[in-house]
Amino acid sequence: MHEVIATQNAPQAIGPYSQAIRANGFVFVSGQIALNPATQQIVVGGVADQTKQVFANLEAILKAAGSGLDKVVRTGVYLKDMNDFGAMNEAYARFFPKNAPARSTIEAARLPKDVRIEIDVIALA
Repeated sequence: MHEVIATQNAPQAIGPYSQAIRANGFVFVSGQIALNPATQQIVVGGVADQTKQVFANLEAILKAAGSGLDKVVRTGVYLKDMNDFGAMNEAYARFFPKNAPARSTIEAARLPKDVRIEIDVIALA
């Protein structure tokens, strides 16, 4: 059995997918971009600014699922340009000050709405 998770505090799914699914003690959160759910606009600025908005979106979805960033066990980071790795990594580290989750980071040819970053996570429920 699985449960669909949805919240108005994060960007709405714009296709045939869910913001997140809770199943078997885990929460699987779909990739989030730097879209501000209040304005429906992409955050202006560099990858650090966009990373902060992505984490705000992830945090809202995890909260709706009864989880949180402290329960994240894996992240997938997709960068438009691997030259942004250092700035992303510095912003990312603020959200995981200790016991950081497992992570993969790749450069993607193109991301939705031409954002600089997208992140998905798996967390404990």
